[in-house]
Amino acid sequence: MELVALRTFQAVVEEGGILAASRKLNTVQSNVTARIRRLEEELGAELFFRKGRGLELAPPGRVLLDYTRRMLMLERQTTAAVRQVGESTGELRIGAMETFAALHLPRALKAVRASHPGMELRVFTDTSAALADKVRQHKLDCAFIAGPVVDPDLQFEELVVEELVQVHAAGSDPLQQPLILFREGCAYRARAQAWQRSQGHTLSDAMEFGTLEGILGCVSVGLGWTLMPRRVVEQSLHADDLVVETVPPEIARVPTGMISLREAPPLAALKTLASALLPT
Repeated sequence: MELVALRTFQAVVEEGGILAASRKLNTVQSNVTARIRRLEEELGAELFFRKGRGLELAPPGRVLLDYTRRMLMLERQTTAAVRQVGESTGELRIGAMETFAALHLPRALKAVRASHPGMELRVFTDTSAALADKVRQHKLDCAFIAGPVVDPDLQFEELVVEELVQVHAAGSDPLQQPLILFREGCAYRARAQAWQRSQGHTLSDAMEFGTLEGILGCVSVGLGWTLMPRRVVEQSLHADDLVVETVPPEIARVPTGMISLREAPPLAALKTLASALLPT
């Protein structure tokens, strides 16, 4: 079973079809079709249901997709690990929450760049839930998310503890305002909603935004309130227009750290990344 065939299969699944996969792989459609057919012949199973011009994963295809992601991740990590012994080159795919990326990630990336100058760094931001899924699916080498994390597939190294605070505009009453937060999957969302219920807020609806400054900008003009790490608020362009109030420790304290697959081979760059974020 050739790795190029597995890469082609993964591309067809993730891109949603032969044409899109051929564009991603910079090849012609006939090559993609031929690789998939050879893979099916080798495995003795149909990987897709053909529906007109579309494709849908068949049960054997779903099984192969899981193993394909593992095998390609292992191949990539093995190459990176071997290269790190000498040239310190390779690729490191890092996920982070928006807040973590803003507060902590730059100095960690700087440390990796200094210790592993040939390493190509790719950074993706998303919610904690989405990032954990991408690590499980071998799409990321690691991710920085809010904990605690208890998962048989993931190891979690706590690095910092964020303090969440309630934030609203000067002169506004958060009890009379909607909650403004990140989309579903954000680790802070459940805490904010729990705090909202406990305080008897009259409005249970919420507004969703995808960026820190989008949320804090709306809060600063009195459109709603939010829970946000204290350091994010203090560094915001809108800090002068915001009122910060403490919340109980069970809501406020959020252990945050790095997750990676338990089964993945150790990478020196990951150790460098985590070490740069540990308290000194």
